[in-house]
Amino acid sequence: MPEGKILVVDDDSLIKDFLKESLSRQNHQVDLASSGDEALEKIRGTEYDIILSDIRMPKMSGMELLKAAGRFSPDAKIMLMTAYGTIDNAVEAMKLGAFDYITKPFSADDIALKIKKALAYKKLEWENRLLRSEIAGKYRFKNVVGKSPQMKKIFEQVEIVADSRSSVLITGESGTGKELIAKAIHYNSPRKEQPFIAINCAALPEGLIESELFGHERGAFTGAIRTTRGKFEQAAGGTLLLDEISEIPSSLQAKLLRVLQEKEFEKVGSDKSIQVDVRIISTSNQDLNELVEKGKFREDLFYRLNVIPIHIPPLRERREDIIPLSEHFLKKFNTDNSRSVEGISEEVFQMFMEYFWPGNVRELENFIERAVVTSKGKVLLPEDFPKGVFLEKGLNKIDVGNSLDDMEKSLILKTLESCGGNKTKAAGILGISTRTLRNKLSEYGIKRE
Repeated sequence: MPEGKILVVDDDSLIKDFLKESLSRQNHQVDLASSGDEALEKIRGTEYDIILSDIRMPKMSGMELLKAAGRFSPDAKIMLMTAYGTIDNAVEAMKLGAFDYITKPFSADDIALKIKKALAYKKLEWENRLLRSEIAGKYRFKNVVGKSPQMKKIFEQVEIVADSRSSVLITGESGTGKELIAKAIHYNSPRKEQPFIAINCAALPEGLIESELFGHERGAFTGAIRTTRGKFEQAAGGTLLLDEISEIPSSLQAKLLRVLQEKEFEKVGSDKSIQVDVRIISTSNQDLNELVEKGKFREDLFYRLNVIPIHIPPLRERREDIIPLSEHFLKKFNTDNSRSVEGISEEVFQMFMEYFWPGNVRELENFIERAVVTSKGKVLLPEDFPKGVFLEKGLNKIDVGNSLDDMEKSLILKTLESCGGNKTKAAGILGISTRTLRNKLSEYGIKRE
């Protein structure tokens, strides 16, 4: 099988013969053309990986061929050859879309290296295109699991807002799938071929988040040994997800507001403005209205972010989704772990339907993955799941008269007790972060030790 399919275009028969022989030895399939017109005829009927053309030819120059070839073979990498190489020609060729430029005379090794580089780049482009296609397919509406009326309404809303440029604020408890909805918006929008970049505002120290968002110049602060691009630059033309936006420091809120208003920003340590076209999607598991009232979040920034609000209800309020989500995760983790668990017992589904799900969909996913990996049977049974959470009688029953806060507190404390006080293990079972668990315990007046 040939390494690459190459069209050589030159009115010099010695050059053509030399390239045909040397490239064929490297296992490439090589076609020849003596003029631009002849080359276009071949390009119309054949898909080439690389078009290697002389610049100075009668009737149609290599530059003119470069312009015309792009209409018929947009994926081909075009390389131009000339004995009259100048910097101006090189710059013009690159501006017109040439992949590379080589000056005569050149050796067989010179051209082999150029061809290898072009084919590697083309392969990388193809793999990137395939990966984007797979990711986009994953986030098509039909592939996002949810059959409850609440989720169907959200899917309808996502479909409507995907084509817009407006900022979106997605709210909901931890683990409800806020990032999944954000990706569904991006990959069903006109920006789907451009980057989707996410930053967790809660995971970065206050001193680093500005640099992460906007980038910095070399020497801007101690340790800044090189100029870097921030998330806004990385997401140019695409979507930037500001995860847990409520955690962004007050000192940065004004700068973020300016980016949303003016579509420009400066790197840390620079006074040069950079224009940027980015769609902003934010998520929060806190009530931003309440934070605004307390003076902890700028009201004008909130309105800029909350142009289109989407609220994802907790799993306990959309129990119709529990069974389809469980079956989806079963299939996923069977594939990921080369397992062949055939199903989930009715007893487990009954147990799931009675459970409070403080960690929401993420907690369900966590339980199914662990059960698939550790189960020895063909069907998942109650004993395949954590006893401290599911199997204490009456622990997870939803009793009328109890507030959601009381039920959450009871479940967290019972889970922590069943784990011998191990907060990391308890947080994993609950499907929440250790930081969230510590904050909850602090709310209950329980010391961290």
